[in-house]
Amino acid sequence: MSLSYQEFKAKAAELAGIDLSAYKSQQMDRRLHALMHMWGASDYDAYLSILQTDEPRLHEFQQRLTINVSEFFRNPERFTELTEHILPALFRAGKRLRIWSAGCANGAEPYTVAMIIQESGYQPGVEIIGSDIDKDSLKRAASGLYNANEVRSVPRDFLDKYFRQRENDFHLADPIKRMVIFKRENLLYDDYEHECNLILCRNVVIYLTESAKNRLYHKFLRALVSGGYLMVGGTEPLLNYREFGLENTMTAFYRKVGK
Repeated sequence: MSLSYQEFKAKAAELAGIDLSAYKSQQMDRRLHALMHMWGASDYDAYLSILQTDEPRLHEFQQRLTINVSEFFRNPERFTELTEHILPALFRAGKRLRIWSAGCANGAEPYTVAMIIQESGYQPGVEIIGSDIDKDSLKRAASGLYNANEVRSVPRDFLDKYFRQRENDFHLADPIKRMVIFKRENLLYDDYEHECNLILCRNVVIYLTESAKNRLYHKFLRALVSGGYLMVGGTEPLLNYREFGLENTMTAFYRKVGK
């Protein structure tokens, strides 16, 4: 008896280490069937067999179902606010800062923060962590190597100062690379960082169900110190932020209140 779609999803999710039930079904089903058609799988048994026996395709399956997109200075106005308001407020507290970029993909986001902090002169007292579920993305992030399209949003002065161009490749300066620690992490399953002053989670939860989002935001709250900030994507406002013990300080920024 051949596998049903629900049976396939359960087995495929276990293989890939991805909780498919946490994603909105319409978008997820579309991605699953697009790969099935691309690989010429005639039914769900054949589809599952591909995933069980072809490691490169299993990895492609994982990548297609997770968000692996990031860019430098995405929504630059948000990074202006981070530079002019959020970071100075955190630095004024006089404590060592712990900053976490959750779902960092190719590392562009934590490196953006690192460059901003380097410019500020506060660098010695800051720990920056970039985490992602995809090991290839993390390997690429650690290399600090980007193409011209990937650095198109980097301000010219930052590009000249912190990158070295070789033909069409841009190599990030070693001092900036050393400011960021990368680690593999599944936001839906794993324990989170702790004692964070700033968490950036942008354009990661777009396809998650409301239940999964709530789980993440409650975990983010526990990971933040009192007075710490959560920075989200422009299309991901937290309408019920008070339920998570947060206050909305400005667009896309939420501050943990109380203990």
